[in-house]
Amino acid sequence: MGFSSIVLLGFLILGLLGARVVECDIVYQAINCRKHSAVLTDFGAKGDGVTSNTAAFRNATAQLSKFGSDGGAILIVPPGKWLTGSFNLTSNFTLFLQKGAVILGSQDISEYPLIEPLKSYGRGRDAPGGRYISLVFGTNLTDVVITGENGTIDGQGAFWWDKFRAKELNFTRPYLIEIMYSNQVQISNLTLLNSPSWVVHPVYSSDVIIQGLTIKSPVDSPNTDGIDPDSCTNMKIEDCFIVSGDDCIAVKSGWDEYGITVGMPTKHLIIRRLSCISPDSAVIALGSEMSGGIQDLRAEEITAYNSESGVRIKSAPGRGGYVKDIYMRRMTFITMKYVFWMTGAYGSHPDEGYNPKALPEVKNINFSDIIAENVTMTADLSGIKGDPYTGICVSDAIINLSPNPKKVQWNCTDVSGITSNVGRPPCDLLHDKSIESGCDFPNDVLPIDEVQLQTCKLASQQISH
Repeated sequence: MGFSSIVLLGFLILGLLGARVVECDIVYQAINCRKHSAVLTDFGAKGDGVTSNTAAFRNATAQLSKFGSDGGAILIVPPGKWLTGSFNLTSNFTLFLQKGAVILGSQDISEYPLIEPLKSYGRGRDAPGGRYISLVFGTNLTDVVITGENGTIDGQGAFWWDKFRAKELNFTRPYLIEIMYSNQVQISNLTLLNSPSWVVHPVYSSDVIIQGLTIKSPVDSPNTDGIDPDSCTNMKIEDCFIVSGDDCIAVKSGWDEYGITVGMPTKHLIIRRLSCISPDSAVIALGSEMSGGIQDLRAEEITAYNSESGVRIKSAPGRGGYVKDIYMRRMTFITMKYVFWMTGAYGSHPDEGYNPKALPEVKNINFSDIIAENVTMTADLSGIKGDPYTGICVSDAIINLSPNPKKVQWNCTDVSGITSNVGRPPCDLLHDKSIESGCDFPNDVLPIDEVQLQTCKLASQQISH
């Protein structure tokens, strides 16, 4: 039986034979192409921005999951405004948003079931207890792709932000996209708007590729981190533009005793060609939930405007874990409060059960080739008494100050390391030393950089019913 016959038979069996025709060929890049295809309207969806399509999305992914062992399936979301509550993805599956397609997050709380808190957090991030499931969610998956022709997922987060500020929520807000316990994950070529909280949250996952995302939230929206790699291994983030009410990228691995117990670090992470605007937070933050450890982060070609800090490391007694082998280079920052900011006093805790003697290890932190303009303060670096941050290296940095800079440009306590060619006199704890090649940056290739995306094509007649 040929491809078209299989697809047609599937829809006849399901009683879903429709008349929707996708007018043009679809060509896209993905970790894997799919043998079977369907259009959201085949499941009764209406793209009027008013009708709830939650049942249609859930039915579509459930039915298409049956093709997982036979070449997988792609669900095409055509142009229109598709209102929906939370829905789950499946393995060997692609969710594809065509140009002009907008998935709108429902503002009916009943369409977001409650799920357990993350094991490495012990509670919800907003409140004790569980959390509302994310708008687009998946767990225990292999080979899942969320991509498109720059289609949009809009979480309509103002509804949630208002309730959060008014303390009307008893559980943690949903994220826009969350993928858990999964491998071979791709999220690419989308516009993501107005998430209720964190926007993209891969957690306990491996082999993750995030590319070509435009992420926008109002700069005063609460906790709208752009991308949060959390206890993930072998991951890269490339060519993304983020405007955020919180950190543009926040690297995490669990919270205090819960993160220590789970013990899943974030490691082998690449960040390239990131553009960020975050007036009240960091371009790249490490922590503060880093109790499972963060190791081998490689960031380069980073550009930021009007942001609070370029790079921020956040930890505290009780976190445990480690932040080590961090490499960042070729960064351009325009209008910044701080270029470098490290603190060992970021003291929020999930509960009273944490061990204050669980001290984090922070070492081998490298920054090179930096240009920063209109800067208020170059560096505020504060480790923990008796637990200093060590092996800090800053080289080849041009820092030009704002018209009203702070009098003290380098504030350093409980840290040690070196600087080379930083233009302005560093603090005594980071002694000036000539380094011919600058601070370290690895030359080896990580496995995620060796993944080759396939060119996938669906002709219009293949997805016409």
